[in-house]
Amino acid sequence: MEASPVIIIGAGPAGLAAAGQLSERNIPFLVLEKGEGVAQCWRDHYDRLHLHTVKELSHLPGEDFPEDYDRYVHKTDLVAYYENYAKTRGIEPIFGKSVASIEKDGSTWKVSCEDGSSYEGQQVIICAGMNRIPFRPHFQNEEDFVGDIVHSHDYQNPGPFKGKRVLVVGMGNSGAEIALDLCEKGVETYISVRGPVNIVPREVLGNPTQVTALKIGKLPHWLGDALGLLVRKFTVGDLPKYGIELPNISPARQLRETGQTPVIDLGTLDYIRSGELKVLPGIEHFSSTSILFTNGEELRFDAVILATGFRAALSDWLTLNDENFDSRELPLSPVGTGEYEGLYFLGYNNYAPGGGLGIIRHDVHQIIAAIEKSMAAA
Repeated sequence: MEASPVIIIGAGPAGLAAAGQLSERNIPFLVLEKGEGVAQCWRDHYDRLHLHTVKELSHLPGEDFPEDYDRYVHKTDLVAYYENYAKTRGIEPIFGKSVASIEKDGSTWKVSCEDGSSYEGQQVIICAGMNRIPFRPHFQNEEDFVGDIVHSHDYQNPGPFKGKRVLVVGMGNSGAEIALDLCEKGVETYISVRGPVNIVPREVLGNPTQVTALKIGKLPHWLGDALGLLVRKFTVGDLPKYGIELPNISPARQLRETGQTPVIDLGTLDYIRSGELKVLPGIEHFSSTSILFTNGEELRFDAVILATGFRAALSDWLTLNDENFDSRELPLSPVGTGEYEGLYFLGYNNYAPGGGLGIIRHDVHQIIAAIEKSMAAA
């Protein structure tokens, strides 16, 4: 069993941020990564993906993005940035290490991997991400469907879908952008939207919505929420007539209370308004070549892309309690307490504005300070 004062699980942006800060303080650590490169999840994402957040608020601690990068960084440039971040800081993850369990072993934590190896540390920073496991619901009679059913995790580009009629299930950020990607390449596309969706434009009059949201977030909630609804009214407009219901709460309140981020519109709404992207309700059941929807409409499809989200699935590794974790199994604090003392969770705070990468940059300092305090007291 290999031992280190600190073990980091995951070599994505959260893991690199933590490793970079530990490296600056000369605190030894090990990084375990299930993939074969840093930021493996970003490598695997669909081809057109750019950050939805501005680069000046999305970098890792201590290193801005290069000036020649687009304001909304493409995934290829993002991976190159992460590789350089690791290289310049001497961060060398151990690749091919898929974690099986995390258990308290006396005064230390034991991290066991699926290949039989194990690692021991006084402190463990879990950085495996909100999107670790694709969420794949089962639909009635879907096994009878003769077309393709794939999760958005496996979608790369419209190439395999040309000449087909495609249904995208779910209108989160991935579903909206994949539907846009298909429409832009002339693929006949429909999108199934089961419930209300909060949607905001990426920019308003050239001003990034992310930056505006951070400013509004400094106001009293009642005022910020009222402004958010007003901005949504004038930028998004009347979507129910196109089949999309809007929640009666502002995007900021939704994020604050549920952790659910709004959809950042990159052009999907233009295709919906033009009728090129058709909106359908939830799915009732599949048949061999068609799908019946909850409004009674039945349509033929050649392929279905399930943009049904992901799960952090921390319960795969830990026994979770209600005091430290919410109903989505996400930690309520970046710093573990009680039976979770010595554990840290970076990249799981989804209840604050500013984007996930910005929150990582903020929360990592709290975690490192707690680790330093713990080590000083040992």
